[in-house]
Amino acid sequence: MGRDPFSGTHRKSTTEGPVAVVTGGAGGIGAACCRALDREGFRVGIHYRSSEDAARQLQSTLRDGFLLKADLSDTEQIETLIASVKNRTGRIDVLVNNAGHSINSDIMSMKIEEFDNQRSVLRGTWYLTKRALRQFMVRQNSGRIINISSVVGHTGNAGQLPYSMEKAALDAFTKSLSKELAGREILVNSVAPGFIATNMTQDLPAQIRESIIGNITLGRMGLPEEVADVVAFLATRGSYITGTVVHVNGGLYGG
Repeated sequence: MGRDPFSGTHRKSTTEGPVAVVTGGAGGIGAACCRALDREGFRVGIHYRSSEDAARQLQSTLRDGFLLKADLSDTEQIETLIASVKNRTGRIDVLVNNAGHSINSDIMSMKIEEFDNQRSVLRGTWYLTKRALRQFMVRQNSGRIINISSVVGHTGNAGQLPYSMEKAALDAFTKSLSKELAGREILVNSVAPGFIATNMTQDLPAQIRESIIGNITLGRMGLPEEVADVVAFLATRGSYITGTVVHVNGGLYGG
């Protein structure tokens, strides 16, 4: 049986447990977060935009996972997502804002349309968080919001200007929102991964990969599960942590 982290009691069935929604949950860090939260006793909403096969495969491995399809750049689709969660579970206890993508290009080559496409992710994160707060967490007077940012939001990275800007803004969002929610039992934190072995990093040229690893104290890329472990801690314990960026990068950056 799973443990309800907000009541301190063991839940009796999968239909009574707390609810976590993970955006971009079909693969990589998102999928690892879904599995980690499932082990903690959450009913997990797996959000995806286009990776339906991967999302369904992941759902089949969870005890009580459910699918949420939406393009987060479209506010109407976010409203549909919120309505779906309300009808199915009536609550969101943990929101993991993991969805993202990277459009890689130097400033001289990147088109304005590509820049806007990259920045639309942050807009969607802001709006989904707003709706989850208003519809669920503020009424419950409880919740955890965990934003997945990145080490490059702190160090910068050539060829990833809008992506680095987006991740830096996400950490600023975390800090500001935690202050707006002062006095409520709602905690807001960021987890900033370093270079993690996912589809986003596997296609790096060997020379660049070796250069990155050479700057990591632990001498290797991280695993999605190592990021998910920190997310699960913040979702279930971490009761005196808010407005904080937790770095998970093997010593690449100290924060």
